[in-house]
Formats: sequence, structure tokens, C-alpha cells
Amino acid sequence: MTIRPITRRSSRPAPVAWTTWHTAPTLEVLRSILGKVLVHERRGRRVSGLIVEAEAYIGEDDPACHAAAGLTSRNAPLYGPPGRAYVYLNYGIHHLVNAVTEAEGRPAAVLIRALVPFEGIDLMQRRRPGVPVGRLCAGPGNLTKALAIDLRHNREDLSKGRVRLEEHGFTVDRVSYSPRIGIRVGTEKLWRATASAGTASARSGC
Repeated sequence: MTIRPITRRSSRPAPVAWTTWHTAPTLEVLRSILGKVLVHERRGRRVSGLIVEAEAYIGEDDPACHAAAGLTSRNAPLYGPPGRAYVYLNYGIHHLVNAVTEAEGRPAAVLIRALVPFEGIDLMQRRRPGVPVGRLCAGPGNLTKALAIDLRHNREDLSKGRVRLEEHGFTVDRVSYSPRIGIRVGTEKLWRATASAGTASARSGC
């Protein structure tokens, strides 16, 4: 996906933490998280990407959600508080990062599946050598490698932690919904949201 570059005018407000989603229902967060920026700030360097694909997982009655098995030590972050990161190791290989949603005690989260590289692309390329820029953050395991997100960031406060979500003034006008992928159950739910190519841009006047 091609994102038009932001023109940084003096009147443009500085990026702010995205906190308004904390009390919203998960499917609303699924839509509104597109166009937000996932940031990892480490040793004075920012690496970030614009979120263009995500999936929702909601409750113990969702067979594809980790909470389907009930509360465990691994999935405890899903049960709250909201606004935290739920990071886990998938198949012992890939770290995946989720934004925990819903009220505390109601397990739900949005899995971040793909980013458009935004800041720190040189660091992303060192972490994923030989990969084209457009593929650096394609897929949930690839984006955590590019941003160096791992289990150390589990339960991180996404409003003020080293790993956080920010509002940079991007909008996403067209979104498509489809079944979640990489799962064998719960495939009937259209809980995968993807920004249509060319629809993410800087908000006018920013």
C-alpha cells in the first residue's frame, strides 16, 4: 500500500497517544485502529508503522480467542485492564502483538496484522535484511521482528509505554472486512479489517 507522505507544517499538532479507544467495544476498535501508528521507542530511536490490517478476538465464546480455554497464566492480559499490550509467542516462532480491549474481566483484543513502515525504516531493514520495504511489516510475525517487539513488552501500557499507539492525523476512508486467517475455528466471523489500497492519507489541514 502506498501512503502519501505527511507534510509536517508548523501548525500541525504533535503526535499524541491514542487513548480514546480504551472503553470502546472491540469491533469499534477494530475499525478505528486502522490508520493509527504502532511505535516502539528504544534507546532514543523511534521505529513505527501505520496500521493497515487487524483482527478482533472477543470473549470465551469465540473459539479462535485464547480466552476460549478460560483464564490461564498465558492469556491473563486479555482479561484486562484494557489499553495494554498482549504479546505472545505463536507456535514457538513468532511474537504477535495485540491491543487489549473491553472492560476488565471481559477478555478481548485486536491483533495487529500489518503495518506500512513509517519511522526507523533503516532499523527495520537491519532486522529483516534483504526484505523489500513494502514487505517489512507484512504479517503479524514480521512486524514484531521489524519493530523488535517481544515478550518483554507483554502488558505494556499502549498509551505511554515503550511500545504504544499514537494518533498522527491519518485517516482511512475505505475498509474491507473478511474472515480471520491462520485459524481453524471461528472462520465464519468477518472480524478481519483491512485498509483498502490508497485510502490512508494525512488528514487535510494537518
